Formats: sequence, C-alpha cells, structure tokens
Amino acid sequence: MLVDVDHLFADPIFDPNRCSIGFHFLHSYVAIAVYFIGLLFAKNMRLKLVCLGLCFHMLTDGIDCIWSSFF
Repeated sequence: MLVDVDHLFADPIFDPNRCSIGFHFLHSYVAIAVYFIGLLFAKNMRLKLVCLGLCFHMLTDGIDCIWSSFF
C-alpha cells in the first residue's frame, strides 16, 4: 500500500510499540476524514474504491493500535 510510504519519514522507521494512527501524516485524523469524505461524496467509482481501501487500511491499523495497547 502506497499509503504506508509515510512510515519512511519516521525515526525509527519501524517501532512495534507505536500506533500509526495520528502519528504518520497519511494516517492523521485529517487524512482519515478526507478518505471518509471521499468515500461518501466522490463521483468517480475508482476514487470511491481507493477511498474505501484507505478507510479499511485505517480500520486495520486502528485495530492494531487497540491490540498493541492490550498486549
């Protein structure tokens, strides 16, 4: 997923204890809102599908954040 390219700008690039939601710029709350708004209001079906994929990606990253806080 190209959305994870923002991980390359973090130091360290990979931190197993870091939640990517709200930390990386393509995983920010503003970006997530843009993905969701694009899913709802985009006229182009390809753009809707990209936004859907980005929303699912953020959902899975959010689940990972929740799981990592428990374990």
